[in-house]
Amino acid sequence: MTESGADGDVGEDARDSPATLATDRRTDEERVRPSHTDALVAEATGPIGGRSGRHAAVGRSRHLTPIRVLFGLGLVMLALSWFGKAGCLQQAAPDDGSAGKPGAVARLDWDDQRAFTDLCYSDVISLYGAEHLNKGAMPYRDSWRETGPDGEQITRYMEYPVITGMYMYGAAWLTTRWEWLHEHWGVPGAIDVVMFFNIVALGLALSWLLTIWATALTARTRIWSAWLIALSPLVLVHAFTNFDALATAFVALALLSWARRKPWLAGIFIGLGAATKLYPALLLIALVVLCLRAGKLREFAVTAGTAVLAWLAVNLPVMIAYTDGWREFFRLNADRGADPDTLYRVVADLGGFTWNIGHLNALSALAMVLIVAMVAVVGLVAPTRPRLAQLAFLLVAGFLLVNKVWSPQYSLWLVPLAVLAVPHARLLLAWMVVDALVWIPRMGLFLDPSRRWLPEEWFTAAVLIRAAMVLVLCVVVIWQIWHPREDLVRRRWGGGLLDDPAGGVLDGTPDRLAMRPPVSSTRIVGEGSYR
Repeated sequence: MTESGADGDVGEDARDSPATLATDRRTDEERVRPSHTDALVAEATGPIGGRSGRHAAVGRSRHLTPIRVLFGLGLVMLALSWFGKAGCLQQAAPDDGSAGKPGAVARLDWDDQRAFTDLCYSDVISLYGAEHLNKGAMPYRDSWRETGPDGEQITRYMEYPVITGMYMYGAAWLTTRWEWLHEHWGVPGAIDVVMFFNIVALGLALSWLLTIWATALTARTRIWSAWLIALSPLVLVHAFTNFDALATAFVALALLSWARRKPWLAGIFIGLGAATKLYPALLLIALVVLCLRAGKLREFAVTAGTAVLAWLAVNLPVMIAYTDGWREFFRLNADRGADPDTLYRVVADLGGFTWNIGHLNALSALAMVLIVAMVAVVGLVAPTRPRLAQLAFLLVAGFLLVNKVWSPQYSLWLVPLAVLAVPHARLLLAWMVVDALVWIPRMGLFLDPSRRWLPEEWFTAAVLIRAAMVLVLCVVVIWQIWHPREDLVRRRWGGGLLDDPAGGVLDGTPDRLAMRPPVSSTRIVGEGSYR
C-alpha cells in the first residue's frame, strides 16, 4: 500500500479503502498465532473461515483485543460454574412447622443429600455455619467447642490462613449489611447463607479474571494461550468450591511482576499468597535455584525479603493478639489424616491398614524434601537454564502428588502454571477434563449406599489416572528443559530461540553457575525489556 507522501497525497489503495486508514499502521509481528502453531485451535477455526492469513494485520483491533476476548470467555465459564453450584442454593420452607406464619424464615434445601446428588457441594456454603460466621464470630479470636475424632470435646478456631479467614469474615459482614438493606430499603434478598455465597463468589470470580489477565500478560507473545485458563473444565467445577482463586491471583501477579523486572513487587504478592494458601511460597524455591545459576542472588534477596515482610505484615498482628487461633491452621493440618484423593489413602486402602499420623507426616515431609531436591538438581544440572514457569510447575505438581491432602479444588493451582509451562493445548485439556471428572466419583463417596451411583473403586481409579496425567505433564516439562528446541515457548515467531520470555532479570542472562556445559551451540537470547 502506498502511504501518504510529504505533500499529503495518498496512494490509490488508500483512496479505495472503505474506511479511513489508521494513523498508526504498526502490527504485532512477534505475537504467536495459535491457529498456525496449535493443531487444536487450527481445527476449531474451521467454522469461522479457517486460520488467520499470512499477511493479516495482527494487533490492530481496537475493541476485540485478546484480553477482552479472554475476559469474555472467562465470564462465560464462571457463569456456568455459578449455575453448577446453584442447586445447593435452593431455599425451602422451615421444617419446624412455622411455614406461613409471621416471622418464618426459609432454610437451605439440602434434603435427600442434594449437595452430592446434584454435584453442587461447596465448602463456601458449609463453612458459613461451620466457622460460626453466621453468628458473627471473629476469626482467630472467637472459639467454639465440638466433638473430635476420638469423641472428646475440643476447642476450635478459624482453620484457614489469615487472608482467607478475613476474606470470609468480610463477606459475612457484607451479608449482614445486605440484610439490613433488604429490611429497610427493600433491595432483593435471600437467606443469609445464599447471600454469603454470592458475595464470596463475586470476589472469587474477580480473582480468577485477575489470574487470566496476569497470566496472559506474562505469556507475552503467547497471550492467546490463556484461553485454556478461561475455559478450563476445572474452573467449571471448582471456581466456587473453595477460596483457591484468591491464591492463584496472587501467584499470577507475582509471576507478572517478576517478568516485568520488579522483584520487590513479586515478593509482596508471594507473601500475600502464602498468607492465603501456603503453596505460593514454593515460588521462592524456584527463584533461588534460577537466581543462583544466573548470579542474580541480589534480586532473589529482594524478592524473598519483601515476601517475608508482606507475610509478617498480615500474620503478625493476628499471631500476637490471638496466638491459639492463629495456630489452628497448622494444628489442623498436622492432625488430619490422608485425604481420599491422595496416593497415601490409595496405598492404605489397597494394603488394608490405617496410617499412623506421625508416620504419615514424616513420610509426606520427606517426600516433599526429595521433590525440592530433585527440582533443584534439574534447575542446576540441565544444559539450558529452565524457565521459571517450568520449575514452579514441577514444584507445585510435586507438592500435590506427595502431600497428604489434595482437595479437589487444589488442582486450580496448577492451571495457570501449566499453561505457562506446558505449551500443548490437547495435553493440558485432556488432563483438565480428567481432573474435573474426579469430582463425580468423589461426591459419590458421601452418598448413602442406596443412592451411590458408582463403586468406590471408580474413585480410586480416577485418582490414579489423574496422578498419572500430572506425572506425564512433569515428564514433558523435564524433557523440554533438556531439549529447549522442542519447547514452543522458546521458539521465536519467525525463527530463533528465546531464553525465558517471563524470566524478568533472568531472561538472556548468561549462567554464572552451571553444572555442565550446554549440549548445543545454539545461542538462546532474551527478549530484552518487557513490552
